[in-house]
Amino acid sequence: MKIVFAGTPEFAVPCFHAAREKAEVLAVFTQPDRPAGRGRGVQMSPVKQAALAAGVPVHQPATLRSPEAQALLRELAPDLMVVVAYGLILPQAVLDIPVHGCWNVHASLLPRWRGAAPIQRAIEAGDKQTGVCLMRMQKGLDTGPVMLQLDTAISDTDTGGSLHDRLAMLGAQVLRDGLGLLRVGLLPSARVQDEDGVSYAHKLDKAEARLDWQRPAEQLARKVRAFNPWPVAEAVLEGERIRIHEAQVVASDGGHAPGSIIRAARDGIDVATGEGALRILRLQREGGRPITAADWLNARKAQHAY
Repeated sequence: MKIVFAGTPEFAVPCFHAAREKAEVLAVFTQPDRPAGRGRGVQMSPVKQAALAAGVPVHQPATLRSPEAQALLRELAPDLMVVVAYGLILPQAVLDIPVHGCWNVHASLLPRWRGAAPIQRAIEAGDKQTGVCLMRMQKGLDTGPVMLQLDTAISDTDTGGSLHDRLAMLGAQVLRDGLGLLRVGLLPSARVQDEDGVSYAHKLDKAEARLDWQRPAEQLARKVRAFNPWPVAEAVLEGERIRIHEAQVVASDGGHAPGSIIRAARDGIDVATGEGALRILRLQREGGRPITAADWLNARKAQHAY
């Protein structure tokens, strides 16, 4: 079985390795190298790095709508194209090239959280469960029929990072299962998505990271977890702009203005919100590194500002 694999970020790397376990990966398609990091140096995508390490040819077209990209895919003549967080639209002409079409691994229980940021949106919304789907691709955004899925609970301590890593491994497993069936001539049966349950996971925007102390503490705590490790929640505390890496909800007797510090101790800084209080456990000052609440308090005392 011959496969073309299309993916870009770290999430897609376990799926790339799973594809190589079950089939011959003819080539990898990934997004063009782009500036990244503080130095803004041009960097290869994680999938490109994995492909080069495995000796798999890499192609990086800016679009799959070009005749050149489509001609290349037709020349490769794959049995299947596997797409995982690729980041480029696949036009119908591309979907029609592989013998068995194009499969996608998506990090949600479709039809909930179609779109770009399903992991973070599930945490932010307070979902108790999520998972991964193996979907047969159609022209619409994550609209194709679902062939296989695996579920996982979302704990009260899960962050965007921890859930990302767990779903990446589940994604590899669901792809492995699907490819295993196809290898023995069994095309996985598929269910059409229920349009009544559709929701969209819009792309994360750094502007969303600012916490509004008028909101309930529970809502703010979910945002802190969802936006860790990126873009990281931020707020103004005692006139200082900080980024919040870890926080939890604590009880409050009320009567405090949202955004004011109720209690400050080594185990955390309790801030009043529109409902309840948020205890900040780990935070980051501008230009600094993440530190504990105790270290932040010590620095404030040293500056005679607290």
